[in-house]
Amino acid sequence: MDPKVVIGEIFGTMMLILLGDGVVAGVLLAKSKAQNAGWVVITLAWGLAVFVGVVVAGPLSGAHLNPAVTIGLAVKGDLGWDKVPEYIISQFIGAFLGATLVSIHYWKHFQETDDKGLKLAVFCTAPAIRNPTFNLISEIIGTFALVFVVMAFGTNGSASGLASLGALPVALLVVVIGMSLGGTTGYAINPARDLGPRIIHAVLPIPGKGDSDWSYSWIPVVGPVIGGALAAVIYLAVWKGMAGM
Repeated sequence: MDPKVVIGEIFGTMMLILLGDGVVAGVLLAKSKAQNAGWVVITLAWGLAVFVGVVVAGPLSGAHLNPAVTIGLAVKGDLGWDKVPEYIISQFIGAFLGATLVSIHYWKHFQETDDKGLKLAVFCTAPAIRNPTFNLISEIIGTFALVFVVMAFGTNGSASGLASLGALPVALLVVVIGMSLGGTTGYAINPARDLGPRIIHAVLPIPGKGDSDWSYSWIPVVGPVIGGALAAVIYLAVWKGMAGM
């Protein structure tokens, strides 16, 4: 395993989840000074959380921070399949750490919050209208937009990832995805971002928590993986076709 990849993806993803889940906690949990700040605050802060994650991980690993990005780059041929496990494992470790830090930081606010659904929403996504088919399609489209744009502006080689766009452009990309496409499912667009904190919600004794909604949990995993792979396939088809013209 490449220690740069491991360290970069762990700490980059940890900061992504700490600040991303952190803003959700601040907006949703009782007696937070940011309570009820709204969707715009959440989407802006998630974009800035990605900015921070890319700044941290970019020089070391290329800042994938997302199994869908890693798989998409492997499908495209920018990353060897033998490297995929170390990226994804590191991303999940980072997600576990970030979600745990959010739990500790907002522990007293979890105690003050009665709504079990709001507590779960700090950690993972849920659909506005529960329909597995359309929820899956939403995650596919949102992740396709993320990975396709990263590839369209990115570079080849081992440095490929979110960092290939630059920290600010990729942050703005995530903001616009959240504002434009996030209203249906909460735009997980990242299996580690959703499943990692969902596992932490299940494992930690969060005060007054409910279940972790495992019946929905496959959608924010499968959808982004399909979206990332589809982005790579279409990118290759379109760009190779254009090169031959």
